[in-house]
Amino acid sequence: MILPFVRDLFADLKSSDSFERVRRHLQSGQGRRRIAGLTFTARALYLPYMAKASEAPALVLVADNKAAEALHQAVLAAAELTGAMSAPEIVRLPSHDVLPFENLSPHPEIQETRAATLWKITTGTARLVIAPVEAACMRLFGKDYYASLALRLKVGEEYLPEMLVEHLLSVGYTRVDVVEMPGQVTARGGIVDVYSPEQERPVRIDFFGDEIESIRKFDPETQRSSSHLDEALLLPLTETPVTEKLLQAINARLTRSGIAGAELEGGETPRELETHVSTRTGSDATVFPGWEFFAPVAGAKHNLLELMGPSTRVFVEEPAMIKNQGERWWNKVEQRHDRSGIGNLVRPEDVYLSPWDLDDRIRGFCGAELDQLGAVDVLDADRSDLSEVEFATRPTMRFHGAIPAMIDQVKVLIRQEARIVLTAPNQGEVERLAGLLQEYGVAYRLGSRNTAHGSETMYSESSHLAGDLRAPVIVRTAIANGVQVLDLDHATARQLVVFGANDLSDDADIQARPATRKSKTSAFISDFRDLAVGDYVVHVEHGIAQYCGLRVLEEGTDDALELMILEFAEQAKLYVPLTRLDLIQKYRSTETGPAPVLNKLGGQGWQKTKARVKKAMADMAAELLKLYAQRKAAEGTAFSPDNHLQREFEDAFAFTETDDQLSAIADIKSDMESTQPMDRLLCGDVGYGKTEVAMRAAFKAVQDSRQVAVLTPTTVLSFQHYESFKKRFANFPVNIEMISRFRTPKEQKAILEKVEEGKVDILIGTHRVLSKDLKFQDLGLLIVDEEQRFGVRHKERLKQMRTAIDVLAMSATPIPRTLHMSLVGLRDMSVIETPPKDRMAIQTIVAKFDEKLVRTAIEMELERGGQIYFVHNRVETIYDMAAMIREQVPSARVVIGHGQMPEAELERVMLAFMNHEYDVLVATSIIENGLDIPLANTIIINRADRHGLSELYQLRGVWPVKPACLFVPADSARYRTDGDCAATAGCVEGVLRSWRGVQDCRARS
Repeated sequence: MILPFVRDLFADLKSSDSFERVRRHLQSGQGRRRIAGLTFTARALYLPYMAKASEAPALVLVADNKAAEALHQAVLAAAELTGAMSAPEIVRLPSHDVLPFENLSPHPEIQETRAATLWKITTGTARLVIAPVEAACMRLFGKDYYASLALRLKVGEEYLPEMLVEHLLSVGYTRVDVVEMPGQVTARGGIVDVYSPEQERPVRIDFFGDEIESIRKFDPETQRSSSHLDEALLLPLTETPVTEKLLQAINARLTRSGIAGAELEGGETPRELETHVSTRTGSDATVFPGWEFFAPVAGAKHNLLELMGPSTRVFVEEPAMIKNQGERWWNKVEQRHDRSGIGNLVRPEDVYLSPWDLDDRIRGFCGAELDQLGAVDVLDADRSDLSEVEFATRPTMRFHGAIPAMIDQVKVLIRQEARIVLTAPNQGEVERLAGLLQEYGVAYRLGSRNTAHGSETMYSESSHLAGDLRAPVIVRTAIANGVQVLDLDHATARQLVVFGANDLSDDADIQARPATRKSKTSAFISDFRDLAVGDYVVHVEHGIAQYCGLRVLEEGTDDALELMILEFAEQAKLYVPLTRLDLIQKYRSTETGPAPVLNKLGGQGWQKTKARVKKAMADMAAELLKLYAQRKAAEGTAFSPDNHLQREFEDAFAFTETDDQLSAIADIKSDMESTQPMDRLLCGDVGYGKTEVAMRAAFKAVQDSRQVAVLTPTTVLSFQHYESFKKRFANFPVNIEMISRFRTPKEQKAILEKVEEGKVDILIGTHRVLSKDLKFQDLGLLIVDEEQRFGVRHKERLKQMRTAIDVLAMSATPIPRTLHMSLVGLRDMSVIETPPKDRMAIQTIVAKFDEKLVRTAIEMELERGGQIYFVHNRVETIYDMAAMIREQVPSARVVIGHGQMPEAELERVMLAFMNHEYDVLVATSIIENGLDIPLANTIIINRADRHGLSELYQLRGVWPVKPACLFVPADSARYRTDGDCAATAGCVEGVLRSWRGVQDCRARS
């Protein structure tokens, strides 16, 4: 919570002469002006004030989605500081992440954000809208259309439950059995559970006939109802609901009396139209990839400016950049249209306004051009006639972690009587800043208060508060870059200085991470997602039963009791409350035989079955306990505690550790400092920072003059780890070597000798590390990467090696036995669940194989300077596939890599691709295990049905940015090698690609 005196401090921004001129201009509602001199953070501070002063809705146009997201976050943080606007009034309308005519649908998250924002605009909730130029060019429907997408339900109103569910499904909700995530809905008789986006909890709507009797929040993890509500707002998840009317309108436009109409209109016959769009009128039309872009042909005659109204104040951020971006985007749209062969059936002008048309319309709205350089910007000569208002702001000094320099600058500003605000992204940083100022004897004030229970700061405002108002103010807020406002008062030369998190530290993490709540029953609830009436379940105490549905029992109190009905032998029924789902598990069997026999309720058959299973498990446990008792009894080496060199190594880490990383590091250090040998499994998703944890453990072992062996399943991953370790340990006296088939026999012999003599500190290699001729002088730590990839013979060799040494195994997908041993306590386990800063979710799209689709994915990645993996796991046809890529994308530099190539050539290929000498790497699954190539953000997986689930999981997660994934059925006759596989439901290919930029993605892996 921001304290009132902080908002009084920022209120001085409105007292400047420049702001007063802008305020008068905006209130007049006439003409446009140029506003110069505002830095990025200054714009974020002033925009809410300007929008509020205009007493009208405001629209801020930016270049692209990335700029819109950055400005939106900055304006939200600034509005929290100034109090000029509330967060719900500031919205972002993103543009689609794909272009039309590509056979690709927009990302669901973008559709959800757009739908909610359009509803807020049409209902008047939004007062400040931030949108890229592409979003402003889109043709839209009228206000009534978007206002009807959301539903506001109130207790006592009448609404048919069936119609409610049908509407929610049409606007993007998914029908499930148990509601756990936003965007899900389920109906059980007269009860409808729905989880609306932007809501903290799902709601349970109880109908009495057609009347809404009650609306209650409920916990998605325990499914237990809590507080009552008078009304509930259900926002849409898509702006293009799947309705028969809309689909018929699209069908009529695309067919024009049949597919032959495409030829009459001057175009070819696109295959997607032949496949998905009916040639007859009626209700035969259906959705197809990219159908959302054709929705405007069904009567969308408006645009964003018209939707917001004629009184809207329009701000254009860096007009020269927006003009260039608009022209580039429009050229791409026209290129995609020409390639699609759709002709005049649907033209770009039917879907969008052109950037030039949008620019002409903007001239009719009151507003301003936000140009930091002002009239000296030669790229924007078209608007040189605008009168200019200039603000005096500039970026603050960057300290790059140098605390003494920061303290000196703060003292200088205090002597100049500047108002100083130090921002911190979290409470820990607030306390750190307060401690630093107190240590250097600088008075300070705390401008925010943590209202969470049990999280009070150790530095209270009264503990170190100077009476002088010049004392710096420490505020918790997500301001990334600072600003210095110089013209608050010309008479006194008073200035306001705001230091951002990036000013103090280069690797500051300003992203707010929501608190994750873990439920003890969530594992059981997820087991019932696909549970249907008639399925078999197992009750812990009574045995096998048949699930017969749910029933609500009214107890005469406010809270109804929801029960699961189970039927046992002889039609005996048992009612189990949903709060005791921990007693129920879904029946699973590997045998495809007859249905299981139901147990008799209260009989002894189930108890005898449990006794037999317990005996079998006891025998297995005895064998495992004997094995691990020998290890527990062994006396290992206790490594020394951390010293200054260890802390120096850890401080050299270029990024901010996640909480789970720090927890795993602490667990591993504790194990290593114990005399008992460590045997720990480090489980974490691909790209979540397991390697950095292993490096710190390796450094700790090397400090005590012990050797470290790093075992990897593939040669390429071994080489990748070798390069990563060398780079990370470059500033420390550690000798690192690699042994694999990339080394010649002569080089391997020399390495073996060095290892035996103790001249190698860290040895990285494949199965060669397990060879009996390899002898370590003093092995202290064994790191096994991707442990699930090693077989029984290799595990037996590991058992011999790990008798008295510390072992750290890492895996994103551990095999069930390994995971079970960790869960029951036979092996220690650390889990990394928190994604690193800026890592985004992987988008997975399913579509048919299409050379045009592959070409589009590659070209879009090349346009932003990225690289592409193409996985083709058949060496005999891999060269044909590479030839197809060269034919489709002649500008792409294509190289081939597979495991049957000579070692020297494969090493050359991988190094060349890592150095960006090639754009596309056509390879087998040798690239699976965690290759770290920052620019490789797109992957195309050919014949993904030939890969296992674990392998696909690895392949789709080895990049440091947010990829999007397309899996397509392999029905292309040109490259098919094993008959007609199109009829096989599980036969898929994949294209994984990222639709976002990679410029700022250095820390996403």
